[in-house]
Amino acid sequence: MIRTKDITKSFGSLQVLKGIDLSIEKSEVVAIVGPSGAGKTTLLQIIGTLDAPDAGELYINDTRIHGMNDKELSAFRNQNIGFVFQFHQLLPEFTALENVMIPALIAREKPAQAEKRAKELFDFMGLTDRMTHKPAELSGGEKQRVAVARALMNNPAVILADEPSGSLDTKNKEELHALFFQLRDQMKQTFVLVTHDERLAANADRIIHIRDGIITPE
Repeated sequence: MIRTKDITKSFGSLQVLKGIDLSIEKSEVVAIVGPSGAGKTTLLQIIGTLDAPDAGELYINDTRIHGMNDKELSAFRNQNIGFVFQFHQLLPEFTALENVMIPALIAREKPAQAEKRAKELFDFMGLTDRMTHKPAELSGGEKQRVAVARALMNNPAVILADEPSGSLDTKNKEELHALFFQLRDQMKQTFVLVTHDERLAANADRIIHIRDGIITPE
């Protein structure tokens, strides 16, 4: 479902990725782990089409990403990739419901259809009573669950998460991790997670270790 071939990336004279080959199947929860500076987030950004490699190939759902222009990349990203960040990145002036609807509205879905889908996701998340609240009125755990709902809005092929539970306390962290696996089981959702959380990584279907820009056995 996701395949990279000999991905390299440098920033100035520093080579961050040194030839990354990996394959991720549909409905897998894959954890990418390694020390700070190993290239984990850079790889996630390339898989998410937010950055381009210096060389190599990326395929998502059998679509070759290399050669797309910015407009094509934006449309592909909107329809195929969901993102969850460490600090939720919700827009403070909008309600939780409006935040979740945004990806569908960008895709020019009819507002009524977008609202229907968003409400279904809030029901699934157990957050129906928080839909009209703005981010400042939500707890940290609620904000991240709203962020997950937003990532799911357009039925993406994959959700990419960068330290998704890094800002949460233990209880909310465990609830968020359980949600990922619930989504894998019930919606067949694919997740690629960059994490330093050993418990999350240990529960993943597969762990990919990166050190000094290469994939290592451990």
